[in-house]
Amino acid sequence: MRIAVVGAGAMGAIFAARFVQGGHEAVLVDVAVPLVEQINAGGVTIVRGEDKQTTAIAATTDPASLGVVDLVVFCTKCYHTRAAAESARPFVGPDTVVASLQNGWGNGDVLADVFPAEQVVVGVTYNSGLVQGPGRVVHPADQPTVVGAFAEGDSGDRPQRLAQALTDGDLVASVADPVRPEIWKKLILNAATLPTAALTGMHAGALTAHAGMNELVSETAREAVTVAQGLGYEIDAQERVDAIHALLEKAGPTRASMLQDFEAGRRTEIDVVNGAVVRAGDELGVPVPLNRAFVQLVTGWESVRGLQ
Repeated sequence: MRIAVVGAGAMGAIFAARFVQGGHEAVLVDVAVPLVEQINAGGVTIVRGEDKQTTAIAATTDPASLGVVDLVVFCTKCYHTRAAAESARPFVGPDTVVASLQNGWGNGDVLADVFPAEQVVVGVTYNSGLVQGPGRVVHPADQPTVVGAFAEGDSGDRPQRLAQALTDGDLVASVADPVRPEIWKKLILNAATLPTAALTGMHAGALTAHAGMNELVSETAREAVTVAQGLGYEIDAQERVDAIHALLEKAGPTRASMLQDFEAGRRTEIDVVNGAVVRAGDELGVPVPLNRAFVQLVTGWESVRGLQ
């Protein structure tokens, strides 16, 4: 397939490299000229421990130069999704799979505002990456990705096409129908771990090893599960709590994306993570004091730095 990956940050670079390694023709699309020039000159280097693998990948800042592609995967920050989708119009045709593997809740809705809903595939990935420099990303370990149709009841093969492209690159990928409960499971994980890591500076392993933070992570997750259950998703609170702490322990020194945002002085994705839990909780009349506090703390941090 011809695949466009929009956003050449950590996850975009990882996915694009795997698509190429799986035999597909992939191109990274980004607005940062120096980054695009670096990738075109030296490819993308993925680092895992002592192993470094460089893959030659085309990159561009000009969406109109691509022509129509078979699959487009959005890996931008949530607050860039609409602009990125609008810029992608030149290479999205009627048969193009339009996919989001971004953090949070709501990116699929944005894409479905720009493109036909039946073309949109949404999902979650448990892969993580840390940018070491332009075109150089640390990818600690392969983790699963789950995808599904945005339009509920859609029986088309678009999710399978995305999952196949990922598995061609030796990534673990599966299709869920419906996929929204899986997105909420990841949202619960992110709501419990991203702001706690960012506000304390703790890496993943430290969050679960510290007794007080372990409890805070658990209670924030339980609060978000109650909201998900109110929306009709059959998610077990204890299963989520146990799974979250197991993931944190396994991730060890991994630094959460929101912690990386704090360290780089960037705007965070709090609005589509804890903010999504708060909005849904308010609509349902479910109290969400912990998630609300995290929204206020993180947006306060952003406000002081002029990031909002």
